Amino acid sequence: MRIAFAGSPGAAVAPLRALAASEHRVALVITQPDRPRGRRGAPRPTPVADAALELGLPVERPATINAPEVVARLEAERVEALVVVAFGQILREAILSARPCVNVHFSLLPAYRGAAPVERAIMDGVDETGVTIMLMDAGLDTGPMLLSRAVPVTDEDTGGGLTERLSHLGAELLAGALDGLADGSLAPVPQPEDGVSLAPKITAADRPVDRARPAAAVVRHIQALAPHIGASAAIDGEPFKLWGARRVDDPAPASALAAADGRLLLACADGAVEITDLQPPGRGRMAARDFLRGWRGSLTWGENG
Repeated sequence: MRIAFAGSPGAAVAPLRALAASEHRVALVITQPDRPRGRRGAPRPTPVADAALELGLPVERPATINAPEVVARLEAERVEALVVVAFGQILREAILSARPCVNVHFSLLPAYRGAAPVERAIMDGVDETGVTIMLMDAGLDTGPMLLSRAVPVTDEDTGGGLTERLSHLGAELLAGALDGLADGSLAPVPQPEDGVSLAPKITAADRPVDRARPAAAVVRHIQALAPHIGASAAIDGEPFKLWGARRVDDPAPASALAAADGRLLLACADGAVEITDLQPPGRGRMAARDFLRGWRGSLTWGENG
């Protein structure tokens, strides 16, 4: 099949590479426009654009995939199916109705429909998640399914690490799903009506750590947003990002936050959590032990932390 591929972040790169190595032909790659990145704010291509250029594939960077010129380009390239992986834009009817639109979604649908299925699954403490290859429709991840496969969620998983695992799993499944779609051996199956849940985009309101919750939930919160978003906390009135944590058997410190034998302990509802990695304002990420060696504050936990 002649395929167009739409994706933007690193999570979409493995599926793109898998398609480029398959018998299907990637006729066009569509990705988000270059955006300022890094400290200097210089415009940088998306990871998908970088990979496509390395593979010698033609790339479009439209402000919107639904623009008439993009629709016309898909027609001109005789695209038979559009594969979408973490693209970041909503497809409209002109795109959806012209050809099969195949989505690699990082959950076991109908659970965790939406933009943040991996982070929400970790936050909720589920035992397993997975990848679903589905046909897109006008709803929010509501289309019929072609393939799915489950993976366990471990206590060590972070949002970034689990996303990478699911990206490679999606890459393994994608070419087979397209083969089955092309030869009719895979019949789309409607999603079950039971088990529906939503995974809305992570916003600033989702980032602050609530130490009034159980320790296990606090650890999952921090891990779910690492290493790409960052849970937030106010320490000595300064905005910090928290990048790593683990449950410990120590009793909860008398104060909300305390140093103990070179470790940074946070009191939670049912015990203590050790903050292992964090980022003070204006500085890079660091181990908590290194932070404690240089910090001269009182380790006061802020109201919004």
